[in-house]
Amino acid sequence: MCVRPPARVRALLVSLRSGGCGHRFFVGDKTRNSREEVLVNIADNVRINERIRADSVRLIGPNGEQVGIVSLREAMDYAERMNLDLVEVAPMASPPVCKVMHYGKYKYEQEQKAKEARKRQTVISIKEIKLRPKIDDHDFDTKKGHVERFLRHGDKVKLTIMFRGRELMHPHLGEKLLRRMADDLSELAEIESQPNLDGRNMVMMLAPKKAAQHH
Repeated sequence: MCVRPPARVRALLVSLRSGGCGHRFFVGDKTRNSREEVLVNIADNVRINERIRADSVRLIGPNGEQVGIVSLREAMDYAERMNLDLVEVAPMASPPVCKVMHYGKYKYEQEQKAKEARKRQTVISIKEIKLRPKIDDHDFDTKKGHVERFLRHGDKVKLTIMFRGRELMHPHLGEKLLRRMADDLSELAEIESQPNLDGRNMVMMLAPKKAAQHH
């Protein structure tokens, strides 16, 4: 007797027939219907259950135990009895290695781990602020405001003094300006690289202090 699949599964089957996604379903068995929707989103490069093509596999149980080399049919029956999935985890091995697991739960956990890793990942960018050695106080304060904002955001700031003509004969004026900026922002920043003359420019790098970020 043919078991009529649930309405959501029937809708997915209709969608597959019209769109042709190429995924396989196990319709007609009540014990498998609970996992049909999980199989819809399985990546094409991951073989699972009936998609595995090997004659025999090295089987690993759900708790990591080595079951041994068995036929594909035996491995699938083993997973079926536990109401779990048979997943090919090492397709290039001889024979391929398959692990019994709840694939939907495993995939969800991996996605959550990746999401948490992305949250913890700190992306540091370098912003550049250019100044002239004869900058007036108002412009200096404006530039300092930009540097402060970048530092609080967690960015490093490259401060560049641009010398023109005979200004290059007085590099100490540029260094004095850079150190003034560092002193004014000493609660937020630390000097990562000291003032250094590079061609017609003098450069200094400021890095944010961790306690100052996002405050």
